[in-house]
Amino acid sequence: MKEEDYVQWCEDYKGPLLIGLPGSKSFALLKMMGGVQGDGQKGSPPSPTKPPFNYIGILDVTSLEEWGKSRESEAFKEFLSQWLFKWVADFYILGGIELYHGESD
Repeated sequence: MKEEDYVQWCEDYKGPLLIGLPGSKSFALLKMMGGVQGDGQKGSPPSPTKPPFNYIGILDVTSLEEWGKSRESEAFKEFLSQWLFKWVADFYILGGIELYHGESD
C-alpha cells in the first residue's frame, strides 16, 4: 500500500462516506509520527518508541445508538469490506466518549 493512495482514498471516499452517514459529526485521519513509552509507576522514564499504528482515524458521532444504525447500512458495509480487505492489516476499532477537549486561542 502506498501512503498517497490511502490518503487519497480517505479524502475521496472514506471521509465523505463516514461524515455523510446519520449519527456522524466529523472524521479525522491522523498519521502517527512517533511516540514515547515509559512506566511512571515503575520509575521508567519516557523514551522514544515507534507508534503501534501508522494511522489513527477519529470519528465523532452524535450517539452510539444512532451510529449503530448507520453501521447496518449497505454503504457502511461496502466501505468496511473495502477497508478491511484492501487497506488494513493490523487494526483496532474502539469506542469512547470525550471527557475533556481544550483548544488554544
